[in-house]
Amino acid sequence: MSSPRNLQSFVILKRTTKFAEGSQLQTSARFRVLSAVFLRRFFLLATRHSSLATLFLLLIPSIVSAATGRVECNSVPSKILAHSVPYCVLLPPGYDTNKTQRFPILYFFHGLGDDEQMFVHTGGWNLVEDLWERKQLSEFLIVTPAAGATFYINSHDGQTRYEDFLVQEFLPGIEKHFRTKPGRANRAASGASMGGYGALHLAFRHPELFSAVSAHSAALIEKLPTFLAGVSPNSGRSRVLGSTFGIPSDPAFWERNSPVTLAKTAQLTGLKIYFDCGDEDDFGFEAGANALDRILTSRKISHEFRLYPGRHDWQYFAAHLPASLEFHSRLFAK
Repeated sequence: MSSPRNLQSFVILKRTTKFAEGSQLQTSARFRVLSAVFLRRFFLLATRHSSLATLFLLLIPSIVSAATGRVECNSVPSKILAHSVPYCVLLPPGYDTNKTQRFPILYFFHGLGDDEQMFVHTGGWNLVEDLWERKQLSEFLIVTPAAGATFYINSHDGQTRYEDFLVQEFLPGIEKHFRTKPGRANRAASGASMGGYGALHLAFRHPELFSAVSAHSAALIEKLPTFLAGVSPNSGRSRVLGSTFGIPSDPAFWERNSPVTLAKTAQLTGLKIYFDCGDEDDFGFEAGANALDRILTSRKISHEFRLYPGRHDWQYFAAHLPASLEFHSRLFAK
């Protein structure tokens, strides 16, 4: 598979500006800027070559009229959490050009330390746009809610019922507000790191809601005591779990919610599954990924698992994000 031209920007582009609630980030503005740069350079070259000047005139209409998608950031109220939850949605080019068309939806969950704007401030938005422009993706919505350090589950102390919020409020609210195709076949979950854990957890707990799930470098830990053995409460390994699993972390609670545990008994027939991990993951999550692969294989549950060279960083995620997006694209297109 060829690499999108803006793949590097997915890693290095950083935008710190917060967008106001209800704002829309028009990709047409980005496209106009890129087009202007391209046209200026091409024009300078064309003035020296008559054949290029003719090509320049032929290119202008197609460049200017190219359809683009956009990002819309807003928030949804939540009675369960007692506060509004921000989200951003990537809308494909066809969403605005055909006002009657409905689209499948992919819920993509961010990692710890990130937020609902992960596709914007990392440059992932450009990557998705490129895949749409190259026709390597079918058109579907990509929605990311802000989740803090919740791991997308109900917390140990019962104070933050994030999983209940997702299932009872967020999914119905988003799908009522946007033009989405109804039904399980048109809904999938994905995520990276903590978000990969959340996607797998949610799909394994609620396979009736999702037709497919994918994850990059999911925070999978086979045995929590082993993961935390000999580390202080302030260590990176302790902090990655936040307060969701108790302070100190409760191994039994972790075990009950772990996708590795859920995979042993969940009714996963018909759920399409893809996950990958770097072979030098900074938190050792490749061990949990291998454990999940063994469990699914032993149960003869069809799945795709890839162990690639790489660490637990955005460079790894950027390199493999197209694989999961294309995985969902193929399934949505059926």
